[in-house]
Amino acid sequence: MLKKILLIISLFAITTKSYCWGFYAHKKINYLAVFLLPPQMMILYKPNIEFLTEHAVDPDKRRYAIAAEGPRHFIDIDHYGKYPYTALPHNYKDAAAKFSEDTIIANGIVPWHIQIMLTRLTKAFKEKNFSSIMKNSAEIGHYIADVHVPLHASSNHNGQLTNQIGIHAFWESRIPELLADKQFDFFIGKAAYIKNPGAFIWDRVLESGREADSALVIEKELSRQFPGDKKYSFEKRNNILIRQYSSDYTIAYNKKMNGMVERRMRQAIFAIASFWYTAWVNAGQPDLSALAKQTFLANDLKDFEELNEKWQSGKITGREE
Repeated sequence: MLKKILLIISLFAITTKSYCWGFYAHKKINYLAVFLLPPQMMILYKPNIEFLTEHAVDPDKRRYAIAAEGPRHFIDIDHYGKYPYTALPHNYKDAAAKFSEDTIIANGIVPWHIQIMLTRLTKAFKEKNFSSIMKNSAEIGHYIADVHVPLHASSNHNGQLTNQIGIHAFWESRIPELLADKQFDFFIGKAAYIKNPGAFIWDRVLESGREADSALVIEKELSRQFPGDKKYSFEKRNNILIRQYSSDYTIAYNKKMNGMVERRMRQAIFAIASFWYTAWVNAGQPDLSALAKQTFLANDLKDFEELNEKWQSGKITGREE
């Protein structure tokens, strides 16, 4: 009977929803990015920090409603060869012409989508459109954070090719949830203007692609060395007992990666604040003080409610993480 109960619990843990960076990490990254902004932007962003934090996860929720959303979160860069992946043009039209647009979409479009989001955010600043500034700021933060996850740049994104199923959530959810508040240092300098956003994002993609193998190999080696009965533990989450990687195993994995997760979180926070700042500068540095008094319209709130309903009742329409 005990074995049956443990099996049911294990299956439940495996089938629960998992998210890019995890909801906790995405929210924390957007939240901390606000404090890197100059005073001229802080006057708008700080009063709306709760929105930017809570809606950092909207793109993940949209994966339950729109099939086209999935490819915006990753790029299987190793599909195009080996580091530094010179076979793949960084210009979207050139890449689609060389490999076909279907191939490009199937293997992920996150570096290109981030540039689209930057254009939208810049336009929102020019128009001083409060709702659009907030929505696009929260969502571009999500995609920029995703591009900093090594497993978002690997076709072996969840260890499915190497018998490491679950490593995706282990790396980007379990480690931050357990260690970010206790051990990670988020004292980061101020946002900076990015002269070439496209090149900046592609550099982050290449870094993630280069580190993906390390994340996988290190976990594989640790698994061989770690006592089997110490690798997993049962912990309560939302009053439900779930099976997950133990604290000891999580701490050991993080240590063997030499702070990779902390480093990528820090880089994501800086990048997000810098993209927000770059959009504002490119829009002519508009005065945002009047916008700080605005609130969301009824239609905006309805859209958010509908998205939340589809997320809660639906199933991911693209590939699972």
